[in-house]
Amino acid sequence: MKEADKKNNDVIILGIESSCDDTSAAIIRNGFLLSNVIASQAVHSAYGGVVPELASRAHQQNIIPTVSEAIKRAGIQKEAISAIAYTRGPGLIGSLLVGNSFAKGFATAMNIPMIEVNHLQAHVLAHFIKEENEPAHIPEFPFLCLLVSGGNSQIILVKAYNDMEIVGQTIDDAAGEAFDKCAKVLGGPYPGGPFIDKLAQEGNADAFSFSKPHIAGFDYSFSGLKTSFMYFIRDELAKNPQFIEERKADLAASIQKTVIDVLMDKLRKAAKQYGVKRVAVAGGVSANSGLRAAFQQHADKYGWDIFVPKFSYTTDNAAMIAITAQFKYFDAAFDSIDSVPFSKVVI
Repeated sequence: MKEADKKNNDVIILGIESSCDDTSAAIIRNGFLLSNVIASQAVHSAYGGVVPELASRAHQQNIIPTVSEAIKRAGIQKEAISAIAYTRGPGLIGSLLVGNSFAKGFATAMNIPMIEVNHLQAHVLAHFIKEENEPAHIPEFPFLCLLVSGGNSQIILVKAYNDMEIVGQTIDDAAGEAFDKCAKVLGGPYPGGPFIDKLAQEGNADAFSFSKPHIAGFDYSFSGLKTSFMYFIRDELAKNPQFIEERKADLAASIQKTVIDVLMDKLRKAAKQYGVKRVAVAGGVSANSGLRAAFQQHADKYGWDIFVPKFSYTTDNAAMIAITAQFKYFDAAFDSIDSVPFSKVVI
């Protein structure tokens, strides 16, 4: 660490995120974001989903220039970095190995600690990122977090940065998967969430109704909803081959409303049972305008103190990895050099 940083007792974390198809590097100093660089991979759109082999190869090409750019934008020297953090999992194992290997090499070369971060916990803790000259709205523990993405739909009781309890989760498809699959039926691209969201703003959300799952407790299920949607489309196309084109916006608005109703119904019940008024949302689907509006409506009606992330923190990014690592840094929760990634969901 540079002498100036030593005098100021600055803690500077370099975060690396490579769990899926985005290569990201970020620098956080004392909780404040200095840079957050993301290199996306457009190649997957042609395949309708992420191709693991292509993703890992692209990470190998992107990681060094992405880290270099993050350090440059932060206005620091690499010698000032206190620790390097990386996503250990869950995710695509080939992609994770790229970040893991880079972190090991960088930590060894710079003689600094390495910190492993759980990708899902990082999405939750993205709410603790601070930015210079911007008001910070940071939740106090405990709070509930609805984590919704292409692969996960969970309600998490967050008691501390390192104490999170999943009180509800999907038993099959995630909310993001439902959006992706319904968007494909409507002729949309991958990922389908932004496509559905944009169309929905032009449609009537009450035009059509679809079956909602009846699952005990706080768990979710979206496979039945997806099936109901596809059967409905099939039957209507049999009567009118132009049905999708004529009613596309209404279909998008109706399926989006149904998914959001299912998500919020369980979250509302969980908040009541646990007596929690602080409620957050995180993950890629948290960028959805309808879901954000539903959070504000619940805040107004039930007196929730809500925490909705900036759009730049909804998708996979290294800033959330770095802020999570800062918590662990102060607890000296460092990683071993022989640590390996994991692909399955763990929190």
